[in-house]
Amino acid sequence: MNDEGGDDLGVLAGRLLFAVEAELFRRLRDEGFDDIVHRHGAVLAYLRPEGVRATDLARLSGQVKQVIGVIIDDLEALGYVVRKPDPGDRRAKLVVPTARGRRQMAAADAIMTDIMNRHARNLGAANFHRFLDDFRAVIDHQRATAG
Repeated sequence: MNDEGGDDLGVLAGRLLFAVEAELFRRLRDEGFDDIVHRHGAVLAYLRPEGVRATDLARLSGQVKQVIGVIIDDLEALGYVVRKPDPGDRRAKLVVPTARGRRQMAAADAIMTDIMNRHARNLGAANFHRFLDDFRAVIDHQRATAG
């Protein structure tokens, strides 16, 4: 154990998440996206240019549909997304990024690429990619065995 509160898997994964989110949102603010807050990440992280159903956003983010609905309402009011009919199922709606939403997505992608490249330089590219592969394997195993 170290002085930061523990070395268990959940604590370490949480620490990494919080550190990456803090840098991402700070840099997004610096680029003019100062109206986005952390909870918006539950939608923005999984948004695609062609749109995504709210039910899929809920599943991907691990949030309940009602919470995702509130976040979508926020992002729609801020001009980042619109709801459009799903051409594959007229009963369903897609959450589609607006031009501002696509600019935010591009900025976030560039920031995340920069963060990942920095860690790859720090650890060495092979070590970093092995870490990512191992981390994904731990996530998959946890999901498969958690019950």
